[in-house]
Amino acid sequence: MGVSHEPLVDSFGRTVRDLRISVTDRCNFRCTYCMPAEGMQWLPRSEVLTFEEIERLARLFVERFGVDGIRLTGGEPTVRAHLPVLVGKLATIRLPDGRRPDLALTTNGSALRHLAHELRDAGLARVNISLDTLRRDRFLQMTRRDELDRVLDGIEAAKEAGFAPVKLNTVVQRGVNDDEIVDLARFGREAGVEVRFIEFMPLDADGHWHPEAVVGQDEIVAAIAAEFALRPVAARGAAPADSWEYVDGRGTVGVIPSVTKPFCGDCDRVRLTAEGQFRTCLFATSEHDLLSLLRNGADDEAIAAEIRRAVGGKWAGHQINQVSFVRPRRTMSQIGG
Repeated sequence: MGVSHEPLVDSFGRTVRDLRISVTDRCNFRCTYCMPAEGMQWLPRSEVLTFEEIERLARLFVERFGVDGIRLTGGEPTVRAHLPVLVGKLATIRLPDGRRPDLALTTNGSALRHLAHELRDAGLARVNISLDTLRRDRFLQMTRRDELDRVLDGIEAAKEAGFAPVKLNTVVQRGVNDDEIVDLARFGREAGVEVRFIEFMPLDADGHWHPEAVVGQDEIVAAIAAEFALRPVAARGAAPADSWEYVDGRGTVGVIPSVTKPFCGDCDRVRLTAEGQFRTCLFATSEHDLLSLLRNGADDEAIAAEIRRAVGGKWAGHQINQVSFVRPRRTMSQIGG
């Protein structure tokens, strides 16, 4: 691009290193903590970022600002047609020092049997697969889809394609699936994948979230440690998950304590929604319209200036469980996981 590297640093001294890009708001599941049973009113396709627009923004973040991690999300990103084509475009981007940024995908896994090898060949480095239960009846209840077998097969397909490590994301809700914590940890050990338990956050479509529904990190770890000996892994830094390794060497397990032990002070993430709105926090109550800039002919300097302005105003943290917390108007599927 002919410009020097300009790190994106907010007013609290945090440097942006991780860009989450939602490629679609659409999803083939209807998870209870993500969207209502009747689904959502999908964005018109004309209002969704094109692959070329995504590539242009991603290139700006990587080449200009030194962002070294890109994660594709949704909705469910694999329902976006020709997703490997986008991965191939993003895989050509290089940091100012010549390194390739880490390119990852968060998915429900249901399409990986058909896409895993193609995505891997296109340049995708890592996959995170959502799996909240191992019980078929409960999976149907939680996702409103009878797709557990396809998801489990998708996990195997990801391993066969050479993704390593394959990580599973499990949202834990009290009275819903908290009785499966040990079973899911055991599954991860036996399947050779890392399970990351995620505290239930107030982004459910029905607005039923309540603090009592949150199963905290300490409780999750205690349940696993009662069955399998654990020892902590070094501090996570800007990574969202705290990790423990099994003393017997059978892998690791993680917890993302977004509610009980928020990591806002080390946050290095920003987000693009499917329709090109830039968000500096998952729980942000304001957005910055990059799509309009793109489509109205703005050059890279103007877009970079808007990005810098947005990051400069990033807040200290989301303040969940405090009286000052304001719930975002968007649900998880509309923001991007």
